[in-house]
Amino acid sequence: MVRSTLPRATRATRALRAGFAGGALALAALAVTLPAAPAARAADPDVNVYSTRQAFLIQPLFDAFTEETGIGVNVVFAKEGLAERLRAEGDNSPADLVFTADIGHLNDLVELDVVQPVDNATLESAIPAQYRHPDGKWFGLTLRGRVIYAAKERVPEGAVETYADLTDPRWEGRVCTRKGDHPYQVALLAALIAEKGEDAARAWLAGLKDNLARRPQGNDRAQVKAIMEGQCDLAIGNTYYMGKMLDDPEQRAWAEAAYIVFPNQDGSGTHMNLSGVAMTKAAPNRDNAVALMEFLVSDRAQEMYAQLNHEYPVKPDVAWSDLLRSWGDFKMDPLSLSEVAKYRGRALMMVNSVGYNS
Repeated sequence: MVRSTLPRATRATRALRAGFAGGALALAALAVTLPAAPAARAADPDVNVYSTRQAFLIQPLFDAFTEETGIGVNVVFAKEGLAERLRAEGDNSPADLVFTADIGHLNDLVELDVVQPVDNATLESAIPAQYRHPDGKWFGLTLRGRVIYAAKERVPEGAVETYADLTDPRWEGRVCTRKGDHPYQVALLAALIAEKGEDAARAWLAGLKDNLARRPQGNDRAQVKAIMEGQCDLAIGNTYYMGKMLDDPEQRAWAEAAYIVFPNQDGSGTHMNLSGVAMTKAAPNRDNAVALMEFLVSDRAQEMYAQLNHEYPVKPDVAWSDLLRSWGDFKMDPLSLSEVAKYRGRALMMVNSVGYNS
């Protein structure tokens, strides 16, 4: 059974939990809340999780883990701020694992020094090297492609085949994207810098800006809605959003107005991003946390991930869902996401220097 609060917390961690919803004010008070030295903590029979992934996406997996092992999973969910919370809690943190999406967020955990390496043969054999930290400080669990959405009625199949095609003058005023400094867009640009160099990446970004139909705005779903409404003919987004829209009666028409193009199939392949997990530095229940990590790369859990959120399993030999198979096989960019993370700072500066959002 998945419980929504952390058990057996010290007074300090209870105060943290109560104050977490208070945001920055609660974090500012941490120096007073936490004791001067780490308090001794006894391990409990559960695993304590901090997650930026919404509960409905991962709770069925935790339920399956508990059913199989008898180990409970306690979850604290927050859209943002978990890395900073872990740094503030330090050795007193009750969290064992942190779940998040996007290479940027995983890299932030490493840069803030709030996670520890895990050396584990099961994880290393299940997860390809490009989807895990070289020192075991984070591990990918699911994959999503950063693809092109194309209007079914206005963009013939084959008219766009690469990310570079989005800069062709023929598409002037016909492309929509979310803001350039969103982590998904930053990761794509960072991958282009890693593969082609800064000059080529800057030229691509400037060309993309020249073809925008409107100021960058909204999430990936909003781009598909704009295609349906005729505001643009092409957009950039993650694969799993198409599945989410098809599941939603109010958004199904958006998805049905567009089709997916997997870019760069004759070259580097489609840029991939991921959701992942990392073990916190404090991790009071390390053995149980490792057991959960191992479960999440089992065939059973990987198949559940694919069905629940329309994401690609990170484990290569696990079958895709029927919906993912209907979109066809495609070549994934083999570039290591740790390499992509190195260029995120440069990518963000590039977004600002070309004035992409304006």
